[in-house]
Amino acid sequence: MLLSSGSFLKAPYSLTTHPSNFLNGSTPLLRKLHMSSFPSSPPAPSSLSIQAMKKLQGKVVCATNDKTVAVEVIRLAPHPKYKRRVRKKKKYQAHDPDNQFKVGDFVQLEQSRPISKTKTFIAIPVLSRNAPKPEEPLPSSILNLPLQSQGKSPIPE
Repeated sequence: MLLSSGSFLKAPYSLTTHPSNFLNGSTPLLRKLHMSSFPSSPPAPSSLSIQAMKKLQGKVVCATNDKTVAVEVIRLAPHPKYKRRVRKKKKYQAHDPDNQFKVGDFVQLEQSRPISKTKTFIAIPVLSRNAPKPEEPLPSSILNLPLQSQGKSPIPE
C-alpha cells in the first residue's frame, strides 16, 4: 500500500513545510540565534602569548652527576578513602648546566625539550621561604634624623 502511493520513498516531512515549530528540538528563532552567534571568520590572534609550560618547585636531593640535579617535588593530594590531604613526593631529573646547585637548595623546574631520556626540566634558582631577606637601610634624608652611627645624638643636651 505504501509502496504504490510513492510516499514511502519520499521523506515523511520536510523542514520547511512542517507545521510544527518544534521540529528536531529547536524553534526557528533559536536556529537564527545559533547561526548569528558564531562569527563567520576566526578571531584574529592576539598579541599576548599564552604559556602552558609546567613549572614545579622542589628541593635538590642529589647533585653528584655532571650538569644534572635530582629534585624532590612535594605536593598535597587528597587520600582516596579518607579525603585527608597527604604529601606525595616525586623525584625529577633536571638540567643544571653550570653545576651551581647543592643539596638542600630550592629550585624551580621549568619544562623544556627533552635533554636526555629522563631530563625534561631545567633548574632555575629560587629564594627559599626561610631565607633572610636582605634589608636595605633607610636613608637619613627620608626620616630627617641624624644617624647614631654618625656620632650625633638625636636628643639635644
